Amino acid sequence: MNTRLIAAATADDRESDLNAEFAADVCRHLAMTPRRLPSRYLYDALGSALFDAICELPWYRITRAEMRLLADHAREIWAAVSPLDRIIELGSGDGRKLAALLSARPRGLAPMRIDLVDVSETALESAKSAVSGIAGTRVLTHRATYESGLEAASGRTPRGRALVLFLGSNIGNFDPPAANALLSDISSCLRPGDALLLGADLVKPERDLILAYDDPLGVTAAFNLNLLVRMNRELGASFDTACFMHRAVWNARNSRVEMHLISKCEQAVRIPAAGIELNLRAEEAIWSESSYKYRSNDVLSMVERAGFTPTGHWREVQAGFSLTLCELRRGPA
Repeated sequence: MNTRLIAAATADDRESDLNAEFAADVCRHLAMTPRRLPSRYLYDALGSALFDAICELPWYRITRAEMRLLADHAREIWAAVSPLDRIIELGSGDGRKLAALLSARPRGLAPMRIDLVDVSETALESAKSAVSGIAGTRVLTHRATYESGLEAASGRTPRGRALVLFLGSNIGNFDPPAANALLSDISSCLRPGDALLLGADLVKPERDLILAYDDPLGVTAAFNLNLLVRMNRELGASFDTACFMHRAVWNARNSRVEMHLISKCEQAVRIPAAGIELNLRAEEAIWSESSYKYRSNDVLSMVERAGFTPTGHWREVQAGFSLTLCELRRGPA
């Protein structure tokens, strides 16, 4: 068979598997109390574009704060991790942060491999484009969850050192047990001497947090509501976005911002691919995302539990964001 046809068939099979996984996740999570949806499905092509727009909003300061920290401490980071033969970025987004780090790479270092892991094909394409032209790099992409993408990317040669980038406070999308489990998964795929660079959003005044997740221009609302549009397109669902509204709340007890899709009225929604029909009450919520916020000590304790030793911890005080570099010393506790 023609190699192009084989590649196309493989891509079609992969897309079919992803759609089946999407349907199964929707069926399982919407049956929970309260109803919920996994946040990774926010990132289809339109969702990724909307998130890129969110990162430019004045009320969402995470990306700009992290870029400043990377610019200010790039030399320290490279001095601590060199020599390096591989970078694995989980949740690569548009690739700008990785490109900024690579642009500060000292001259004369050996070529390295870059593995980009993201659930969004659009994000992977953008990230690959952002870093492919940088000399001395070979770029591979993995359209997958963090866990499966990390496993695929972490096959190693006997020599060399790896750095995992987990930026943008993506760790905040996991509740504490899941965050601990993910960091343990990362450490189990690495060897002593490998490194992790972790970005984490910090606790700040409630007003600032709500504006970041419910902006006056309605971009975050569109990002959230697009999840319903995606289910209509890919799962044959019958959501009417006009019958829902976006709501962001600060849960101080659990130190997280929650995003919800609120039903404006009593309504029934069919999702054929998931084999379910929802009967929603007026004001009933579908919980679509959590974003946990940390204190510096929380971040340091979290990486230490996974077997890492912090070697650098920098904070952007005004925006309330931290960047932590750590080295794997042992297996998870």
